[in-house]
Amino acid sequence: MSETRSDLFKSLSKKGIVRREALLEGLKDRGILEDDPRVRAMFKALNGGSSQEFTEAQFQILYDQAPGLLEGALTDGLVVPDFKSFVSELTDIFDEVSAIRMGKLPTYIPQLERVDPEKFAVSVCTVDGQRFSLGDCDDYFCVQSCSKPITYCLALEEQGEDVVHSYVGREPSGKTFNELTLNAKGLPHNPMINAGAIMCGALIKKGGAPSDRFDFVMEKWKTAAGGQKIGFNNAVYLSERQTADRNFALGYFMREKKAFPPDVELLDVLEFYFQCCSIETTTKSMTIIASTLANAGICPLTGVQVFQPGHVKNCLSLMLSCGMYDFSGEFAFTVGIPAKSGVSGGIMLAIPNLGGIAVWSPLLDELGNSVRGVEFCKRLVSRFKLHTFDNMLGLGDTRIDPRRKR
Repeated sequence: MSETRSDLFKSLSKKGIVRREALLEGLKDRGILEDDPRVRAMFKALNGGSSQEFTEAQFQILYDQAPGLLEGALTDGLVVPDFKSFVSELTDIFDEVSAIRMGKLPTYIPQLERVDPEKFAVSVCTVDGQRFSLGDCDDYFCVQSCSKPITYCLALEEQGEDVVHSYVGREPSGKTFNELTLNAKGLPHNPMINAGAIMCGALIKKGGAPSDRFDFVMEKWKTAAGGQKIGFNNAVYLSERQTADRNFALGYFMREKKAFPPDVELLDVLEFYFQCCSIETTTKSMTIIASTLANAGICPLTGVQVFQPGHVKNCLSLMLSCGMYDFSGEFAFTVGIPAKSGVSGGIMLAIPNLGGIAVWSPLLDELGNSVRGVEFCKRLVSRFKLHTFDNMLGLGDTRIDPRRKR
């Protein structure tokens, strides 16, 4: 056994044995949870995963299944070394923000108006797969506009940057997310508003059967979430389609301006857009997807390259400049993290090379963003050095850098 393996074994063992529960507890303290696919594969290497105690030789087999994971976690060498302190600070922020009761439920989609306004959840997943969740993190909610970064990435994967941006711009619109307007070239302003997401959807599996196209998207969501369950809320889909006059108007307006690719069936494209908005997930799953974006398109739990790094870079750039509706500029200035919000109350944040954060609280401000979600983000960067430009030389303050050992 190598010196590192031997030292790890000695640090965990009692009387020459490492107990499974002790190993799991040590990993959990560092944010590596028992449902992590890497942990399941590691234990499966020994007797189908049923062993409760490991000798030094058995520990070597475990180590060899995931050497980077075990060594990084048990020597505090993961991207957030002091994960317990990080979790403690996040819990304090969560408790502070939980007291906020301002905001209103969205009224233009009836199903969203029926959600419990008290719901509140936060989940974190680092690029090393360290995870933690608070609140109603097992409750499913519709992603709504949080689907737009994934739709944009899928369009880029299939068509490439040049083709995609010959049909959709990349500038903030300065208008509301569903404004009946196009840019000077007659194109949607960017992929993070309704018109742009409808256009990106038209570029995914163009000409394919509607069911096959949506199955493809759902499978990509699941892959980006590390195999976690991704659902679909048919009631929200029907409710959204029934009240979608503005989105139908956007579609017909773009068709009138000949903005769509040739041979596009407008009604199929709109149905596809409504379906993508009606995908549902939990903050536990959404944070893994956000971390996949933060990790240059590689899912941290599986190592699968879901999106190309260049496409993720483009996506994060537009999330930073356009992802928070009419609050995007202010959010980029004060919070400085690429993010995308949705009218269901979700906010998905991707902190490059660190990880993803998902927040869900249904009460919205006048711009359509979650009140608690935005406040959580503001307090997050007031306590941690997570703003995109916090790594500049000469910035001196007392905020915590979670990447550093303390």
